[in-house]
Amino acid sequence: MNELSKTAFHNRPDLHVETEGEFAGWRTWTRDSFESNNGPFWHRVEEDGRVRCAFRVEKKHLNGMRNVHGGCFMTFADYCLFALASSVLQGPGVTVSFGCEFLDAAREGELVECEGEITRAGGSLIFLRGVLKSGERALFTFSGTIKRVKRKAPAVASPVAT
Repeated sequence: MNELSKTAFHNRPDLHVETEGEFAGWRTWTRDSFESNNGPFWHRVEEDGRVRCAFRVEKKHLNGMRNVHGGCFMTFADYCLFALASSVLQGPGVTVSFGCEFLDAAREGELVECEGEITRAGGSLIFLRGVLKSGERALFTFSGTIKRVKRKAPAVASPVAT
């Protein structure tokens, strides 16, 4: 379909492709226990090559006012950073900066989607921005920076002097 088939979308051993329900054909990653417990969050590549992310609001996503908890929006947006960056990340990375604005509330049952883009991808840093929406209603804007991380060999324990 496009060049994303050769990227981190397929290179991650924790990639899960849903086979049934509303998100059949969508992808998620299972390695991050925090995201797995707070999601499920999903992403897919559209025909035009853009990455689309989404989740359906459940009761567990709500705060005491019965709106999506701000921490849920932030967690989903961080997930989106990595989905949006997958075409250029091609390996491990960490979020080194994250900024956001809360614009409107979402309620149980709504579909929250992310539109976003890579604004710059350098040698070690990837800069991104996005907006979370329910339909045409903007809920949350964000920007963030991911740092590519090189895998380090495990440290060898020193013998303990007795």
